[in-house]
Amino acid sequence: MHPSALTAAAAFQTLQAHRAEAETWQMRQLFEQDPTRFTHMSIEAAGLFLDYSKNRLNSTTLKLLCALARERGVEAQRDAMFAGEKINSTEQRAVLHTALRAPRGQALHVDGQDIGGDVEAVLDRLRYFSDRVRAGRWLGHNGKPITDVVNIGIGGSDLGPEMVSRALRSFAHPRLSMHFVSNVDGHDLDAVLSKVNPDSTLFIIASKTFSTTETMMNAQSARDWFLRSANAADLPKHFVAVSTNVERVQAFGIDPENMFPFWDWVGGRYSIWSAIGLPVALSIGFEKFSEFLAGAHAMDTHFRSAPLEQNMPVLMALIGVWYRNFFGSASISIAPYHQDLSRFPAYLQQLEMESNGKRVARDGTALDFASCPVVWGDVGTNGQHAYFQLLHQGTDSVPVDFIAALQPSHTLAGHQAALLANCFAQSEALMRGKDADEVRADLQAQGLDAAAIAALVPHRTFPGNRPSNTILMQALTPAALGALIALYEHKVFVQGVLWGVNSFDQWGVELGKLMAKNLQAELTDTAQPGLHDSSTNGLIARARKAL
Repeated sequence: MHPSALTAAAAFQTLQAHRAEAETWQMRQLFEQDPTRFTHMSIEAAGLFLDYSKNRLNSTTLKLLCALARERGVEAQRDAMFAGEKINSTEQRAVLHTALRAPRGQALHVDGQDIGGDVEAVLDRLRYFSDRVRAGRWLGHNGKPITDVVNIGIGGSDLGPEMVSRALRSFAHPRLSMHFVSNVDGHDLDAVLSKVNPDSTLFIIASKTFSTTETMMNAQSARDWFLRSANAADLPKHFVAVSTNVERVQAFGIDPENMFPFWDWVGGRYSIWSAIGLPVALSIGFEKFSEFLAGAHAMDTHFRSAPLEQNMPVLMALIGVWYRNFFGSASISIAPYHQDLSRFPAYLQQLEMESNGKRVARDGTALDFASCPVVWGDVGTNGQHAYFQLLHQGTDSVPVDFIAALQPSHTLAGHQAALLANCFAQSEALMRGKDADEVRADLQAQGLDAAAIAALVPHRTFPGNRPSNTILMQALTPAALGALIALYEHKVFVQGVLWGVNSFDQWGVELGKLMAKNLQAELTDTAQPGLHDSSTNGLIARARKAL
């Protein structure tokens, strides 16, 4: 296998040699040697603060990583994305989710057409519709205002709006309860339908083509459920669509006037800023939704203009590449210390793994290095009592992103200080560890004899030297959340450029979906069983007996 453009890069070769030196570093010693380390290894942008000082790197490491970014053309690719060039090469599409949060009146072009007016028109429709529902002026077929909103989508049409609606629940309308259904497993929809009243429920069907298998099965079942207590003429008062397929939307029974479009230059996992964000606008109101967009735009501005060395998304991307490609870190853990960010790790799983989970470069050649790590995590402090054991004492060194808000949205005394103390303590403990001498001294102070101490020391020793970033916001506001999401979007983009992959297609989801469609016909006796391996044939046979 010939070396790829990445591994053949001069900066990559220099970093490999530098890594041999970095392997010997202990972070606690780096802090002891440089009392100002926190000051010059932290950065503030768009209302977010990033502390990246607890990483196995120094100023030379950062200089070499930035040289790699320049050699790989990060700045040119960044400019091409913002200019609307078709950087999604396998689908020949522009990538302009950033245009959805740009200020009004800004000229934005795709194929010579100014798309700014189109974006503004859809936002105006979101404002008008969400204002009517929230004010109680949009009435159901029995004259009742809407009390429940059920969003039916999957992937980016579900993870984004659900995550953001949960995260910003403290800004939610008191009358509206938000529900999200994505899984084709009927238990998902059944659980929601058991809670809502058809007379006061609004369904949002989110599917660009109005043909997504899971979404349309759930939509049809919701339609059937609604029609048990209403007529087909009542459908337009209870069903709206986020789609571009007017014919299918109309055939379903939805008034095309209540169809909110978006565009093929918006990928699903980047679509929360578009009409896919309708549930968010309904929940928090259009003014707050606009603040959410503005927060993301503030991060866009920073990413677009800041030099690489002071660029928050770039630094996070480079640090991630440092661990993935030079230290062999196979995963990264996301640890938000805010319960309202409970769905953020899942959101990042799609954003990062669907974007950069690729094994071939843009030119179709196989990569000779690792690309996207596995992304996983949970909210603190829950994670501390679940998987943090592995983070501290497991055989793998897993980089962690800690995320916290300094101020809570509740008024419960003492909780926020306890939460932040745990967050900061975990990052310090991962960095410092606890060596055998420190453990031995503690056990001696407890009065244990020599034999007991010798037996316990290996089990109570923490290797430390385990890396983390800490991202702080003043409070979890719409603007701060917008900036946080945009930060990770741009991190993913930079890493995609470094690895030379197309971060904006997702062909990997297609094969299983196609095979499932064929298998479903076999399971329901509408097609004869095909030629499968013995395992699949055996599973089909057992299922056919049960169905």
